[in-house]
Amino acid sequence: MQHLKFDRRAWVHLLAAAASLFSAEAMAAKMVGDSATTCGDLIKPIDNVVRIDSASIVAPTPLAVAERGPTPAARVTPANPEFCRVLGQIAPSDPNAPPIKFQVNLPLEWNGRSLQYGGGGFNGVLITGLALPPAFPFGAPSPLARGFVTYGTDSGHETKPSEPPQLFALNEEAFENFAHRSYKRVRDAAVALMVRAYGNPPSKLYFMGSSEGGREALTMAQRYPEDFDGIFARVPVINWVGLQHAGTRGGLATMGEGWIRPAQVELVAKAVLAACDKADGAEDLLVLDPVGCKAKFQPDSLRCAAGQSGDQCLTEAQIAAIKTLHSTYKFSFPLENGLDDYPGWGVSGENTPAFGPTGGWISWWLGKAAPAQPPQPSNGIAWIYGAGGIQYVFARDPKLDVTTYKPEEHKERLLHVSRLMDSTNPDLSRFAARGGRLVILENMADYAQSPYAGIRYFENVQRTLGKEKTAEFARLYTAPGVDHVGSGAPANVDMLAVLVDWVENGKAPDDLEVIEQKVEAPAFETMRALPLCQWPAWPHYKSGPTNSAASFACAP
Repeated sequence: MQHLKFDRRAWVHLLAAAASLFSAEAMAAKMVGDSATTCGDLIKPIDNVVRIDSASIVAPTPLAVAERGPTPAARVTPANPEFCRVLGQIAPSDPNAPPIKFQVNLPLEWNGRSLQYGGGGFNGVLITGLALPPAFPFGAPSPLARGFVTYGTDSGHETKPSEPPQLFALNEEAFENFAHRSYKRVRDAAVALMVRAYGNPPSKLYFMGSSEGGREALTMAQRYPEDFDGIFARVPVINWVGLQHAGTRGGLATMGEGWIRPAQVELVAKAVLAACDKADGAEDLLVLDPVGCKAKFQPDSLRCAAGQSGDQCLTEAQIAAIKTLHSTYKFSFPLENGLDDYPGWGVSGENTPAFGPTGGWISWWLGKAAPAQPPQPSNGIAWIYGAGGIQYVFARDPKLDVTTYKPEEHKERLLHVSRLMDSTNPDLSRFAARGGRLVILENMADYAQSPYAGIRYFENVQRTLGKEKTAEFARLYTAPGVDHVGSGAPANVDMLAVLVDWVENGKAPDDLEVIEQKVEAPAFETMRALPLCQWPAWPHYKSGPTNSAASFACAP
């Protein structure tokens, strides 16, 4: 693939533009008094409920890139300045529930803003607030380096390597902390620490999260609309109850003869490209109109002929499994906000290479072996999460045979969990009224959660508040060819700069640009770029090199 000759210069301009957004308040505040003394004094408890375990000055750290990582972005450790790191915990009401642990990073030179990071999966790991935010360009200055106070939490439980990630859900307080309470309580504790350290609360508060963290981001806008000024939700797990059930159904469909071998995954991916790659006007190994492609691609076209077998065709059971993945999961009763289904998944990116545990069908849906009970590490993540969720969250029976599970027999529990976990409330009027700004990004080759769930949510917001009102405070972007963690196609864009410009300068974003980068410091060379279009538009090829965003235009 040819590299863009103008990328480095364009990238320098992009970084300069982003830096200018934060320069006005770069010296907004310093720590009260001597920084080391002030940092050490933060160890005092807050309201006798929040315990501070440690507070210490951390020296500046350089940019580092690991050889391997669970995602492309996770390989990059951004450079960070000298800061005060505070580790603390919030005591539970139930003595059997774990505490909520958190980390707050307070730069010695503060720009007056804060950024809360969301979690991922079932959480259970402390989010430090030191990594790249969702979709962040690999070489861009970190939020902490830009002067933001950053912070995150483990959401109120710690997952041990030998335990199922859903084990904590057997304790109701721990589960409610995971649902929403921990993020609010940590936000308030972080603000209290900022007041102690700098003498003032933050002037603007931002939240950025991806996947489960994207659900948390939308939860903040829906449940706590006064708490944040700008929110970015990438690939949010919006209809959480629906996803766990649809993911489990997808696993059940691949038990036995329905399981699809890796070579057959390649077969399907190539058939999708053959059917849809040229629809945007260019043959570039990307499906830029996945919605149209889902209607066009028919898995029946790969059915084995009489007497045929092997990796060059699909059996009836395998075709049925694919149709199950693509179809809507239906409940027999409505969940929170009247939803009674979960949208099916789309097409494209079936063979996206895995970065660690993530990528395409093999990582998320199929795994390296057919689903087992109990779920095994070789199984797809959707089965590990979904089947475990059925056992620990819904049936609350760790020994349950998932093949015998019926949602109707656990209706009250499903309704309770939906009230806690489903971030599907389309009435964002309070968030909009206080001046909040929301950006949602769906990756259209995502097999961890269906991007159509987020699209439906945004359209429900438009139906509830009207398109014109929604456009005043919210945006939905869709990135074709990109998987759940940002692999497969151009996916990186500085959404923090976009949010700050909208919240603080009133500059509403239009269509943007995403880039695909090599994970190689210090240049992080751009390999290709595409427009990032507002839904329902998608990139159409005009002319020029297919790895240049300027060669495409957004259109319905």
